[in-house]
Amino acid sequence: MHILQALIERGEVTVTEMAGELSVAPSTAHRILVTMTEHGAASRTPSRRYGPGPLLARPTRSPNALAATGRAFIDGVEGRQALRIGLRIGARIPAYCTSGGKAILAAMSVEQVVRLHPNGLPPWPGQRAHSMDELFAELDQVRRSGVAVNVGESEPGVVAIGVALPSSPLPTALAIALPADRFERTGLAELERALHEGIRRLPPEDAESASEM
Repeated sequence: MHILQALIERGEVTVTEMAGELSVAPSTAHRILVTMTEHGAASRTPSRRYGPGPLLARPTRSPNALAATGRAFIDGVEGRQALRIGLRIGARIPAYCTSGGKAILAAMSVEQVVRLHPNGLPPWPGQRAHSMDELFAELDQVRRSGVAVNVGESEPGVVAIGVALPSSPLPTALAIALPADRFERTGLAELERALHEGIRRLPPEDAESASEM
């Protein structure tokens, strides 16, 4: 999100600038920018800098911008345990089948969600909701609890929880994914604490957005 904000405010950024500001290796910053470019959020300039992509250039950057085409995974960090969930950077999964995607949809109005699915929900192997009514019932639960949960919907044997950051430049969510058997031992409350701790450690402008949830 810091990179998105920088692209919007500055027009162009370099890999070195972003690596320094995010306190990550240049290779990591480069990977994130390449992934953003592949999904239209950034573009490569002739001077080897990065500017806003066509997604950011649209007149209206509403929650429809990403959710209309599914949820894209921009970056992630793997856990240290031997059994862990691999990164899915660049993968695209229907938003209603991921914890982060559900959190984003829950922050939208009923009308916006309906417009995203004029022909009903696109099929996905692990989908739990098979109709718009079932999806709306689940989104109501997300709004009440403050977090979205995905149990084996995006991938068999994987559980994830996520929250949306509603004030970010593009519809964005932060999520934690782990094997289902470890989720049973860890519990939802501990994961929620870890998720909100992750939000607290976001760069200042993003943490401010998260605090408005």
